[in-house]
Amino acid sequence: MWGARRQTTDENPPASATLLLVRDDPFEVLMVRRSSRGTFASALVFPGGAIDPDDASDEWEPLVEDFADFVPEERARRIGAIRETWEETSILVGASGYAEPAGILAGAGLRDFVGRSGVRLRLDALTTLAHWITPVTEPRRFDTRFYVARAPYGQVAVADGSEIVGVEWVSPDEAARSARRGESPIIFPTLMNLDRLVESGSVNATISAAEVRPEFTVLPVIETAEDGSRSIVIPAEAGYAVTRFSP
Repeated sequence: MWGARRQTTDENPPASATLLLVRDDPFEVLMVRRSSRGTFASALVFPGGAIDPDDASDEWEPLVEDFADFVPEERARRIGAIRETWEETSILVGASGYAEPAGILAGAGLRDFVGRSGVRLRLDALTTLAHWITPVTEPRRFDTRFYVARAPYGQVAVADGSEIVGVEWVSPDEAARSARRGESPIIFPTLMNLDRLVESGSVNATISAAEVRPEFTVLPVIETAEDGSRSIVIPAEAGYAVTRFSP
């Protein structure tokens, strides 16, 4: 969990993207276990990471059917979310007719891999779920878009074995309960968006709710009480059932 440490000088946190892959019968979301050596060490999170310069390259245009439908910044975030998910789990989102379960074993970057596979991506396979920015008290910050997408049929999740040491299809409700019991290391934004899945209860309901939800940037604040205890506070306008959380 976050904690009050020091005021950061990072006024423009780097862009990142996270993808919640969901499926029905039963309703589950794909989560990955981070390596003990990297960012969010050993945490259970959704696939995702920082946006790379190549995610904004115009060389994606012949490989993306709806390339012109998104402004460059949003296009790069969606490509980044798809790329990170592919690199970490081997699942390729937004590519119709593709069912190869071993993308991460191909030894190529995503753009080269998509070109060689003969498929084209659709970025509208992703729906914006949330927008969070790390508190200003954190030494390392991210400006993160959370997306949700239906898990593509026939693909198998495989951990990359480096940044990711395990992949799990989990019940959002059980994962949230486990985090609150202290049994699973899940950071606050992940927990809040698990709650959002629990509220919807199915793939269609989750995507439909996300499509009509007003855009809101969540910038949590860390408050420290006189007894030294800390709470994470977010505005009610963020649309989550929780506005104050004590780790």
